[in-house]
Amino acid sequence: MTLHPVPLNRMRIVCAVLVALALVPTVNIARAFGQSNPPKNPDCRVEAVDYKGWHAQQLSNKWVQLIVVPQNGGRLMQVTFAGHAYLFVNPKLAGKYFPPSSSQWFNYGGDKLWLLPEGNNDEQHWVGNSDLLDDGPYTFRKVSEGQRCEIELTSPSDPQTGIQFTRTIRLDADSPHIAFHASMKNVTGHTLEWSMQSVSQYDTSLPGAAGSDQTAHINHDFWTFTPANRSSSYLNRYHVRFGPAENPAVRVRDDDLFTVHYVHMAAELWLDSTDGWLAVVDGSSQFAMVERFQYEPSKPYPGKASVIFWTNGPEMRLNSDGNPSMSADPDASPYYLEAELNSPMCRLRAGESCSFETDWFPARSGNEFHGVSDAGILIQPLRATTTQGGKIGLSGSFGVFYSGHIVARVYDEHGHAAAAIPVADVSPNERVSLETEIASPGKTSRVSLHLSDDSGIDRGALQEVQLTGQDNH
Repeated sequence: MTLHPVPLNRMRIVCAVLVALALVPTVNIARAFGQSNPPKNPDCRVEAVDYKGWHAQQLSNKWVQLIVVPQNGGRLMQVTFAGHAYLFVNPKLAGKYFPPSSSQWFNYGGDKLWLLPEGNNDEQHWVGNSDLLDDGPYTFRKVSEGQRCEIELTSPSDPQTGIQFTRTIRLDADSPHIAFHASMKNVTGHTLEWSMQSVSQYDTSLPGAAGSDQTAHINHDFWTFTPANRSSSYLNRYHVRFGPAENPAVRVRDDDLFTVHYVHMAAELWLDSTDGWLAVVDGSSQFAMVERFQYEPSKPYPGKASVIFWTNGPEMRLNSDGNPSMSADPDASPYYLEAELNSPMCRLRAGESCSFETDWFPARSGNEFHGVSDAGILIQPLRATTTQGGKIGLSGSFGVFYSGHIVARVYDEHGHAAAAIPVADVSPNERVSLETEIASPGKTSRVSLHLSDDSGIDRGALQEVQLTGQDNH
C-alpha cells in the first residue's frame, strides 16, 4: 500500500533552518498481514472477565489487552497486541488454582515476581516452589481508568523470606506501552537483602493444523536478544548456570548482541548486560516484545546478572553410573522461554522498601533484528544516499513503539540542523518499510529519523546515519 504524505500546512515541522520543499516524498509502508489501524477509542478500561476459567481482570486500550489473575500469585497471565498473544499459559492448569506448597511448583505460566538469589543453602536464598510469593492470593485494587489505567497487586506477607510484594501495572490510553512498578517491603524486625526478578514466560509453540494445544509444535524461528557487556565479568561475556557449556543455539554476534535461538532443551544463561533492554522476537508471526529496565552500575546484582534467559525443555543430567540421560520432568514438555530482569540487591532494614521499574513495548518485527532505540526496533538498518537527482534516498525497516509521524532530521557538513522533513505516518501494529526520496536542503552530512507521537512528543531517534554517495568535505 502507498501512503501519500500529509500536506505541509497540516503538520508541524521543526527546523533549525527553514527550507522550502519542492517535493514531499511518497512513502511505501509495508502493512504486515493486512493489519489496519485500530478503532478510535481514547479510553483505557479495567474490567472483570473470565479467562480460561479464571476470575481475572482485564486492562485494555485500543492497542493491547492485559489479563491479570490476582489469586494465582498476582500473575499477568497474558498480553495480546494486534491479535497476537505473547505469553505461555499452561493448558493443563488453565482455570485452576492450588494453595501454596513448599514441595511443589504449579507452573500456570504468564509473568510474575520472584526473589533472588535462589537456592536452599541458607535463609538468604529463596527456595522457590509455589510458596506465598509465587502462588498466594494477591489483593487487587483499581487505581484509575480512562486516560490511564492503573491497577495495584499486593502479595501476602511471607514469613519465610520476610518480604511483601506490591506491583502496579499501568497502561495509557494512547499507546501500547506497559509500565510496571514493583516494590518489596521488609515486614520483619531485622535487616534483609534480596533482589526482585521479573519472570516472563513467552510461548515458543506453533499451533498445529487443528489449532489445539495438544497438536502444538515448536516454533523454530523464535529468538531473544540483549546487548553483551564488552567489559563482562563472565567468560565469553555470558555465564552458563545450567545446561551445556557449548550450546549452538547461543552466541554473541559481531554487533555485540547476545542471542538465543530457542531450542527445546533446558538451559539457564546469565548476562551482566548494562544497556537496559532485552528483546523477544517471534520470526514466524513477526511480533516482538522489548522489555526495558534501568541498569544501576553503582549497585551489586545477584551473581552480577541483570538479565537471565531460560529455555525450557528436557534437562541433561548424569545418572548414578555417570552416564548422561534426559530428564522425565513433566514440566520439561511445554515449549516456552523465560526472559528475566533482575533488580540490584536491596539491603532493607525493618520496614524499609525498595522498587524496580520496568517497561514493555510490543511491536512488529521482521526477518532480521539489529537493535533497539527509544522509538522502536531496527529490523533493517537505515541507509541514506545521495541520488543522481540531488535528493536523499532513504531505505530501512522498523517496528515502532508509538503511533505518530517519522521526521527526517537533516544536518549540514558542519553538524548544524538544516531541515526537518516529514517522511511517513506510522503505527505500532504495522511494520514500517521505507524506500523513498526526500529533497536535500544542500550540502548534508547525516540524517536522523525521529518518531514524533500523535501528541507531538519527540520519542527519540529510530536511527542516525552518515550520508553516503557524495563528498561532504
